[in-house]
Amino acid sequence: MSHHFTRALGAIASTLVLCHCASAQGGTQAQDAAAQVITGTDGMKLSAKPLETFGSAWAMTFLPDGRAVVTEKKGDIWLLSTEGKKLGKLSNAPAVDPRGQGGMGDFILHPDFAENGTVFLSYVERDADDDNLSGAAVERATLTVTETGGALSEREVIWRQSPKVEGNGHYGHRLAVSPDGHLFISSGERQKFNPAQNMAMNLGKIIRINQDGSVPEDNPFYGNGAAADQVWTLGHRNPLGIAFDSEGRLWEQEMGPKGGDELNLIVRSKNYGYPFVSEGEHYNGTKIPSHASMPIFEAPAVAWVPAISPAGLMFYNGDAFADWKGDAFIGGLSSKALVRVSFKPASGDGDGAPEASEAAI
Repeated sequence: MSHHFTRALGAIASTLVLCHCASAQGGTQAQDAAAQVITGTDGMKLSAKPLETFGSAWAMTFLPDGRAVVTEKKGDIWLLSTEGKKLGKLSNAPAVDPRGQGGMGDFILHPDFAENGTVFLSYVERDADDDNLSGAAVERATLTVTETGGALSEREVIWRQSPKVEGNGHYGHRLAVSPDGHLFISSGERQKFNPAQNMAMNLGKIIRINQDGSVPEDNPFYGNGAAADQVWTLGHRNPLGIAFDSEGRLWEQEMGPKGGDELNLIVRSKNYGYPFVSEGEHYNGTKIPSHASMPIFEAPAVAWVPAISPAGLMFYNGDAFADWKGDAFIGGLSSKALVRVSFKPASGDGDGAPEASEAAI
């Protein structure tokens, strides 16, 4: 799920707002499924009852009126009621071909959504001339909601992965708006390794652009070519979650190769090392040097070996669970876990990463 769960997490003690619960036979569990009690590693118990089911839910964000929007990889974008029930699909959504890890992606609101109705969404598109090639795209659009759904209008593509390549994995395409209004995009290296270090491509990077798709001239590599102009950081593999903490710092989590999943503090112009370094190894067993062996690259704040297969990142800033305030939460795919990363306050001038430790729920 996406990094927009701050409000949902505050209600998880009594209900789970939604559940991706495909059965082993490929169907979905009944929506009136009994509540499940989850016991965390610290002994805390949460009662979770599915309110709605989805076949391929991937991102979620809340509207100012308490309703929510959920994307599914297969292409549907749902409007949910304040009780977590499907009201209807959004019309005029981008058409997607959900091959592999592709399909519909993230969906976030403009900071002034209540006044302008602007949203940002991402998805995977095929190349018009060669169907074997694909890449992520990001659109800016206007969302109009009704009692039974809604519609997207004034859609405009403001960013694309370049170049489009073969294969259907490692798109990334998570979105976040910074406190100063810039749009950040996580761009995966598309399972091609070297693009993460190639500044002629925007693959394997964290991207920073203006909300209209133009490039800020204060980006660290501005003036070095169209792709390099967009780059904020490089050396990323499959970044599936980005979020700003309460102090305005950007964090990113990404899937490593075989093991080596990472949580990184994203610092302007830094190189995070992939594919030269990793805390994991290649799937064929080939070893990859660790970050410690090459300190010229930025090391992760937390790494997971074995893998948790992270998908989505958010920071909890609510009041319902005071002990968790400021902590990060990551959904685990292969680990089938909700992973909490506990932060201790940063020391010194606050420029460095706080000490972080992981605790599964």
